Amino acid sequence: MTDQSPTPYAGPSRVVSGVQASGSLHLGNYLGALKKFNRLQDEMECFIFVADLHAITVWQDPAVLTTQTREIAAAYMAAGLDPKKAVIFPQSAVPAHAELAWIFNCVARLGWLDRMTQFKDKAGKHKERESVGLYTYPVLQAADILVYKATHVPVGEDQKQHLELTRDIAGKFNHDFDAPGFFALIEPVIEGPGARIMSLRDGKAKMSKSDPSDYSRINLLDDADAIVGKIRKARTDAEPLPETLDGLEGRPEADNLVGLYAALSEVTKADVLREYGGQGFGVFKPKLADLMAAVIAPIGDEMRRLMNDPAEIDRVFDGGAEKARSVADPVVAEVKKIVGFWGGRR
Repeated sequence: MTDQSPTPYAGPSRVVSGVQASGSLHLGNYLGALKKFNRLQDEMECFIFVADLHAITVWQDPAVLTTQTREIAAAYMAAGLDPKKAVIFPQSAVPAHAELAWIFNCVARLGWLDRMTQFKDKAGKHKERESVGLYTYPVLQAADILVYKATHVPVGEDQKQHLELTRDIAGKFNHDFDAPGFFALIEPVIEGPGARIMSLRDGKAKMSKSDPSDYSRINLLDDADAIVGKIRKARTDAEPLPETLDGLEGRPEADNLVGLYAALSEVTKADVLREYGGQGFGVFKPKLADLMAAVIAPIGDEMRRLMNDPAEIDRVFDGGAEKARSVADPVVAEVKKIVGFWGGRR
């Protein structure tokens, strides 16, 4: 226990988020994460990392992991994240993430982790074969957030349960160590269109890089021709677009494509239906394809340019990691003092 309660965080509003370094990014990542980062960097402090520690919860080829880590950073910058405004860095370059995660492993309870549905989904029937890291990675995720005293965390609906775990860990730490208010009980930021992007081949399944069909997703590295071709082959139904939102009920593919148009053009689905309601997909798909190619293809072009200059990405990483450590290290030092570690008493 500490001999006095620490001062609660009273600094600026701060965003923390990251994308896992395991495979190419797609349209869902752009609309659900990268586009939000771009807006938030002009509103508050942003710490945006590449989650390479999370990536190795399943085996990764080391050389490929290095490449993928740079690729995620290239996507961040190509999509509009500015290293002069946001702190961009590899998660593994800031040891405080892992150090705080161990302390949180001793605060969190097995029953809490047993309720995490994502582990059950990923492990399936053979959970005993999975790594301990895959089971406990929501605890590392809590450390990712709390080590920067984040106030805002942009996440998709599927991550909301993990944010609730983060709140539980923060609350229990504050209670167990008599440190009221040391870690804030943060709230997720789930807003706007594009929070959940579905497969182009199945409107009931989330767009995913693990889907065996490349036609199920728009990759950020797809060129304009590839994007147009995928939209042309996207699954639809035989009915024209409805004129009201109620008409999208029971039509998951139509709802998904309308949602994509709305998210890319920054309007509502109702706005899209006012313009295209009553028209067939033969009219709507080409409009969506042109819009998507105009938005996504330039991102792919800039990603390729950046990936051909890894030194530029590494310079961003080095500067970002230094800034991230300057914020995270004092938090961990204070946590050590609170917990009673010998090194924290000096």
